[in-house]
Amino acid sequence: MEAISGSKVNHSSQSKIKESEIIQRILAGEKELYELLVRRNNQKLYRIIRSYLRDEADIEDVMQNSYLKAFYKLDQFKLESSFSTWLIRIGINESLDRLNEKGKIVHLNAQSETFKTNSILEIPDNKQLNPHEMMIRKEANQLMESAIDQLDAKYKAVYMLKEVEEMSLLEIAYTLDLTVSNVKVRLYRSKAMLKEKLYEITKDANLFEFGFSRCDRITERVMNNI
Repeated sequence: MEAISGSKVNHSSQSKIKESEIIQRILAGEKELYELLVRRNNQKLYRIIRSYLRDEADIEDVMQNSYLKAFYKLDQFKLESSFSTWLIRIGINESLDRLNEKGKIVHLNAQSETFKTNSILEIPDNKQLNPHEMMIRKEANQLMESAIDQLDAKYKAVYMLKEVEEMSLLEIAYTLDLTVSNVKVRLYRSKAMLKEKLYEITKDANLFEFGFSRCDRITERVMNNI
């Protein structure tokens, strides 16, 4: 994503630095490198927080709070997992706190659920689309986003992490504090619910896109507060 005005980070030269090295250098005092972690995770964090919150102002506030909490607790981060997985857990907790403040309680604990294996979403071919096909794809994405928004948070979160962010079942289980079996159940149920609402499903990584200007805005807000 584009660099923010006045940024001290040279993205062309720094974009390939390994995450573990970035974290070690931040802990050593190069806090400006935290911008790289923010930009690398803006899209993913936005999507998962949007699974719980609908108000865009709330979403951006929770994103900022999550990044700041992650920064100030970075010395507690274990390099055994990815930073994004750790950050998402913080983001989910911040989202639930915001819902609790608003009196909207979301129950995400594991439940006894039966898993079936006969339902999958269709994946479109990765061919280049002509303008008419692009219009159809855009309309399909809008329909898909509307359908996803109607899912309960516990199903929406699993669906977004697996089908959009392509996280593994094990990563999702760790992130949401569930068993792998529960993740499978919720993934199946989310797909079944969506198939009831749609005739054709398109899987597209542009769902709930966190655009350049918004990426710049949240990144600048975080960096101004550390």
